[in-house]
Amino acid sequence: MIRVVALCCLLLATVLGFLHLDSHPGWAPFQAQEMVSTESESSHNAKAALIQPKPNWLPDTGAASVHAASLIALKDDSLRAFWFAGSREGAADVVINSAVFDPHTNSWGEPSVVIDRITAEKSLARYIAKLGNPVPARTADGRLQLFFVTVSIGGWAGSSISTMISSDEGLTWSKPQRLITSPFTNLSTLVKTPAIVFADSRLGLPAYHEWIGKFGELLRIDGDQVIDKRRMSSGRSAIQPLVLVDAPEKAEAYFRQTRSSSKPHQIPVSETQNAGQSWQVQADLPIANPNAAIAGVLLSNGLRVLVVNDLEAGRSRLVMLAKDHSDTQWQTIAVLEDDEALAPEQRREFSYPYMIANGTQVDLVYTWDRKKIRHIRFDSNWIKQAYSNAQAKTVSSEEVKQ
Repeated sequence: MIRVVALCCLLLATVLGFLHLDSHPGWAPFQAQEMVSTESESSHNAKAALIQPKPNWLPDTGAASVHAASLIALKDDSLRAFWFAGSREGAADVVINSAVFDPHTNSWGEPSVVIDRITAEKSLARYIAKLGNPVPARTADGRLQLFFVTVSIGGWAGSSISTMISSDEGLTWSKPQRLITSPFTNLSTLVKTPAIVFADSRLGLPAYHEWIGKFGELLRIDGDQVIDKRRMSSGRSAIQPLVLVDAPEKAEAYFRQTRSSSKPHQIPVSETQNAGQSWQVQADLPIANPNAAIAGVLLSNGLRVLVVNDLEAGRSRLVMLAKDHSDTQWQTIAVLEDDEALAPEQRREFSYPYMIANGTQVDLVYTWDRKKIRHIRFDSNWIKQAYSNAQAKTVSSEEVKQ
């Protein structure tokens, strides 16, 4: 009898959850994703020299371990970064920090604490064991919204997503609210990559699960409510989806692979032709992936740019790749970090890249040996020229072989 009652409750919850999601407006097309613009060819040729990438470091907070940095452009063209820091990943003392980058001085301001575990615990009225993975977005009315991961039980597989709003570009924040993504346990939902925007101004938040299968989902967000969601295909061993929008109905998602050792360690891909309502598995990108996060943006000329650990194992090398829509081959245009020549015990970790488009600039942050967060600003024309140079070398090499 108890089992029958439990089953009835389960079915009722399923129906209510379905009705709740189904009662909201239908899916809108994607809003055109902001692409990094490049100067005209004539203006580009008139320059004596291209602007070289500008490396920098996010401010030191004194924490032994830092990780999972993210970025968002502010209204005055400065940048705000978020990252988590503490004695180690998953420790009780981990906090989410933030700082602002001034493009005029090419420097970062003093860091501040956005939220810590105790504050989150009090605001959410539940036990919080650890915090992680902050992801910022901008709402339709121009405010900042921050999504972050909270864990109440177990490891990252026991996580859920919380969110809060800022009306003053990140100086102060509202009380966090928990996103309800499931009518059942609401466990094992995480974020890592930038949100996208629908034509009705609602956010599309790429999320992923790590419990009973590892897979991506696209959440349709209205304020602090999940009003719909769709699984993003690519099997049960693909997480942290990065979504690049090509057209109002078309987008591609690139995943961090978590496959067994017997399966290809390459970048899984899914594609949608109906604005995210359904996703189809595509061929892997022929780029090695060692179970590591990826970052990417689109340039206005159609050039796709990715930052990846292009290894089958380990995160001791980080590169920037690019591919034109008419080309079949990805080109390595910059080696950002490379410790592969060192002995295994001397190699450092370079991981968790996060990249955004900001006017004519591409801004990248990534974890540097779990001790620092590195920031590099790229001029879009530098990327364009680096890609052209790499293409020319490939053509020259193929001609020599022939």
